[in-house]
This record gives sequence, structure tokens and C-alpha cells, in this order.
Amino acid sequence: MKLIVKFNLIFLAVFVLGFAAAAYASRALLQRNAQDEIVQNARLIMEASLASRAYTTNQVAPLLQTQMKYEFLPQSVPAYGAAEQFNAMRAKFPDFAYKEATLNPTNLRNRANDWEADLVNRFRQYPDQSEIIGERDTPTGRSLYLAHPIQIKSAACLACHSTVDAAPKTLLEKYGSANGFGWKLNEIIGAQVVSVPTALPLKKADQAFRTFMLSLGAVFLLIFTALNLMLWYMVVRPVTQLALIAEEVSMGKMDDTEFPAFGSDEIGRLSQAFTRMKKSLTQAMKMLDE
Repeated sequence: MKLIVKFNLIFLAVFVLGFAAAAYASRALLQRNAQDEIVQNARLIMEASLASRAYTTNQVAPLLQTQMKYEFLPQSVPAYGAAEQFNAMRAKFPDFAYKEATLNPTNLRNRANDWEADLVNRFRQYPDQSEIIGERDTPTGRSLYLAHPIQIKSAACLACHSTVDAAPKTLLEKYGSANGFGWKLNEIIGAQVVSVPTALPLKKADQAFRTFMLSLGAVFLLIFTALNLMLWYMVVRPVTQLALIAEEVSMGKMDDTEFPAFGSDEIGRLSQAFTRMKKSLTQAMKMLDE
């Protein structure tokens, strides 16, 4: 087997191992970064919703107190304000979702469906758990959800949700008396749930992975070609010439053969050694003839 073939086989084996390791590590890193981006997007939406709730509680609701005596205004409810603010954003991002899923809501649009009810019950079962992150399939594709518990921490909330008799008359006129009552202080009654699509970040990660691997393959081809040219020019060609001349010398052709000079590197020193060896053999042959 020729030297250049052996070199290429070794180089290909090393490249295949390196290529596989790079593919595994880069794909894992890109997928992890995509997941982190998805979770970060969900947290941004959650924080925006919490900010909207705080704004409604601290600035909007106090301004509506007088009107609330004559008509119940949902704009005074933090959950309503957060949902409306998100719905305005959802017009441009339809695959995102935010819901204050409640087991027994006053506004029925907040009623928890089956999988949301499971989240609420999990928060009830583990009251020390402050966050749940998971994934689920939706009609529009795979989605990541982030959930926080909704807990009654203020007695002010019970003014509208403790009993039907204690609830404001304007609230009953708007929503009726069938839902949203019987809440208790410190009870977990629902969950804030943010859903973020996973397709786009993961697609970007796959595109980046393909681009990286194609670039790595192109770099390999360039290095492979350059190394082969260098190996041929600096090693294989001069060694082949030396081998042919050495073969002629071994067959007794002393006069018409000259070892070429290849500089001062290892190949050059080898050529010089062959030249000295040839001279020594020539002198030895002459002495034997005498």
C-alpha cells in the first residue's frame, strides 16, 4: 500500500471521528440554546403579564371605584387587563398564548380545560412548587408551556369571590351567581399559563447546525487537498525519486545516476546520505577491481 494511501486512510478515520464528535456536540449545544431561547420568551411574556396585572391593580382599579358602584367594569380586574394586553400582542403572534386558567372562574373564558386543570391540581398537591415547565402538542405544532400558580394572598379578593351574598350586586348582574365563588384565603385557584411555539427556534437551530456542518466539511476538503498536495510535493515525490535511483544503484548503475538535492530538511539529508553511500560504494568497487 502506497504511503499517500495510508496517510489518507488515517486522515479520513481521524476526520470521521472528529466530524461525528463535532456534530454531536454542536447539535446538543444548538438544541440547548434553542430550548433556553424558548423558555426565555415564555418568561418575558409571563413577566409582561405580571406587570400588566400590577398596573391594573395599582393604577387602573382605583380610578374606577366610583363607576363600579353603578356598573361592574372588567377593566378593574388584573386578570382581565393581562389577558387583553396579551390578546393585542397575539394579533401579530397567533401561536403564542396566555391564560389565567381557573377551576371556578367568574368569567367563563378563564375556565381551565383538562390539561390546565391538571397543572392547577399539581400546584395544589405541591404548594411549594412555584413553576412548571413542559411541552405538549397543539393543532399548530409543538409548544412549550410555563405555568405559575394563582393563589389568593389578599383578603381583598374575597370581597367578590367568597360568597354570593357578599359579592357586589354589579358583579352578579354581569356574570351571574353560578361561578367564581367559594374561594378561600391562601387557596390555589388557578394557574397563569404561557404557551410558546417551539418550531421556529428549533428550525433555526437545525439550520445553524446544517450550515456549521457544511462549513466544517468544506474546511475538511480544503485541508485534505492541501495536505495531499504538500505530502506529494514534499515527501512522496522526492522519496519516489530517491527510491528509483537507489534501485538503479543497487543494480550496479553507478556512473549515470545522481541523487538530487532536496534542500536541508530530512529528505535533503537523506539524499545527501544516499550520495555519500554511492560514493563509498563506487570507491569500494574500484578497490576490489584493483
